[in-house]
Amino acid sequence: MRAQPDNAPAALTWLGHSCAAVRLDDLLLVTDPVVRARVAHLRRKGSVDPAELKGADVILISHVHYDHLDLPSLDRLDPHAQVLVPAGAGGLLRRRGFRFVQEVVRGEEVNLGAVQVRVTHAEHASARRIGTARTQPVGYVIAGSRTVYFAGDTDLFREMGDLGKIDVALLPVAGWGPRLPAGHLDPARAVQALELIEPRIAIPIHWGTYAPWRPPRRADTSATTFAEIAANVTPTVDVRVLRPGQSCPLD
Repeated sequence: MRAQPDNAPAALTWLGHSCAAVRLDDLLLVTDPVVRARVAHLRRKGSVDPAELKGADVILISHVHYDHLDLPSLDRLDPHAQVLVPAGAGGLLRRRGFRFVQEVVRGEEVNLGAVQVRVTHAEHASARRIGTARTQPVGYVIAGSRTVYFAGDTDLFREMGDLGKIDVALLPVAGWGPRLPAGHLDPARAVQALELIEPRIAIPIHWGTYAPWRPPRRADTSATTFAEIAANVTPTVDVRVLRPGQSCPLD
């Protein structure tokens, strides 16, 4: 595993959908890297510079739905990166050339030197099978000098209140279709998650990036709605709405 330059400031770049590049304690951790212009029937709004993924030390995969585990997007990353993936899906990554793949289940902790990654529950159904196995979605708590919770795809679950001290919460606030099925958070339920987690900073993800092609395409206001509700319900949480490719410090 290669470390980033010493003393690099803690920062986070949102690359759209559930993909974030987290620079923490001289490591670059990337969540659910999906950056292609088209994934299955979904088309991306706008583009992103894949250079943001260059030099990734750790890749965190929350579940195996195509908009979260996209093999052509993963091909853009260094095969020497450490990959954490739900149990049962490791073979997909190994066959793709990744050399350091660890299959995980909720409750596991992975030591990455200065950073520890704790695997959490995610309340989400994953119907995609890998061979005969059905994998279980997860989330991750990245703990170092800052603590970052990446929820993956999830609905509310009681144990959100037991995650411990969280500095930054990456919370999904929408889907990609006209209706939001069970196993997801909408803006109001994402604010309920904030009440349970009580992070210092919240960054909405899983919104405004991919959608089926059917013009005219309306703007996704989920993140703005989330920020407005949070301002009234959880005013102590600093909600930061980012555009794809935009970064913010984690100080």
